[in-house]
Amino acid sequence: MKWTLNQLQKYRNKEFPIDEMVRIDDLKKDDPTIREVSPMHITGRGDIDSAKVTFHLKMEGYLILPCSRTLVDVKFPINVETTETFLLQESVIQSEEETHRVNGDVIDLTPIIREILLLEVPMQVYSDDVDSEDAAPQSGKDWEVISEDTKSDKIDPRLAGLAKFFDENKSSSES
Repeated sequence: MKWTLNQLQKYRNKEFPIDEMVRIDDLKKDDPTIREVSPMHITGRGDIDSAKVTFHLKMEGYLILPCSRTLVDVKFPINVETTETFLLQESVIQSEEETHRVNGDVIDLTPIIREILLLEVPMQVYSDDVDSEDAAPQSGKDWEVISEDTKSDKIDPRLAGLAKFFDENKSSSES
């Protein structure tokens, strides 16, 4: 995803469509938790004028990451939209958005795509496949994994008297 400024200037004030498949296999070197990176489908457009080049991109693909509980492979989808601006003239300053400088006569989006993908890696990811033989056990002696959805609103028997106290307090204040 490299273009020279001369190539881009041909599209000045015209539509510059982007539709490419990009492989970034060496992303695993930057983050050892990434086990595999799919080819990223990058679509969007570029807006070119005399002072700046703005890319409106959408990246789609997936990463294979280890489950935080079991270390089994989890397919983590990537679906990111971003806008990246490259300044062609140093004197133009855009305060409301982050901009990039052009190194030489080439605009290279690959390092920016790498950075965005690294920022998308979550701290923890969990496998939904709990029935797999590689998955962690979901229960054991005197314990089981529960989710927020299955947790019922049971009142602790030690606090049952306190719940009755508040019910009595409400009924006495309503009368």
